[in-house]
Amino acid sequence: MASFVKSLDNKHLLEIGMEGFYGDSVPERKSVNPSYQVGTDFISNHLIKEIDFATIHAYTDQWLSGQSDDAQMIFMQRWMTSHWQDAKNILKKPLVLAEFGKSSRDPGYNQNIRDTFMSTIYRNIYSLAKDGGTMGGSLIWQLVAQGMENYEDGYCIELGKNPSTAGIITSQSHAMTALAHLVKI
Repeated sequence: MASFVKSLDNKHLLEIGMEGFYGDSVPERKSVNPSYQVGTDFISNHLIKEIDFATIHAYTDQWLSGQSDDAQMIFMQRWMTSHWQDAKNILKKPLVLAEFGKSSRDPGYNQNIRDTFMSTIYRNIYSLAKDGGTMGGSLIWQLVAQGMENYEDGYCIELGKNPSTAGIITSQSHAMTALAHLVKI
C-alpha cells in the first residue's frame, strides 16, 4: 500500500500508525512491550522504504492497568527511549509519539494527574529532540471542540474547559518550535 500511495504522490509523507510493539525482528526488545503481544513488529514494519517516519502510541493506564502512576511513568520512559534509539540507530527515520493520554475513566483520575503526566512526557520528548537524532514531536489523544461530548472516550481534552492543560500544550509547542533552528533542511 505504501508503494501504491507513493506512486500516486511521492511527496506525501507516510506513517503506519501502530502502537509500537516489538516483534521477532529484534527479540530482545520484546521485553520493552507491555505484558501482552498483538502481532506487530515495530522494526520490520518501519523498515519499509516508503514509510517516511515511525510512530508509537502509549496508553499506559490501559496497558498497565492497576499499576501506580510512578510505575506507568517508568514504563513510559523506557518505551519512548527504546523507540527513539531504534528510530535513530536502526530505522534512521524521525519518530513521533502519535497518541498518548491519561483517561478520565481511571480510578483516582483528576486533572492534576493528567497535567503532571503530560508535562513529564513533554519534558522527555523535548529532551530527546534536543539531544538530536529522531524525536520529531508528539500528538495527544484527543483534543475536541466544545459540543463534541459524544466523542468522549475518557481521553478527550476540551481546551476551553481545561486551561491548565491548554497551557501545558502551548508551552510544549513553543519549546519544540524553539528547537527548529537546530534542524538542518
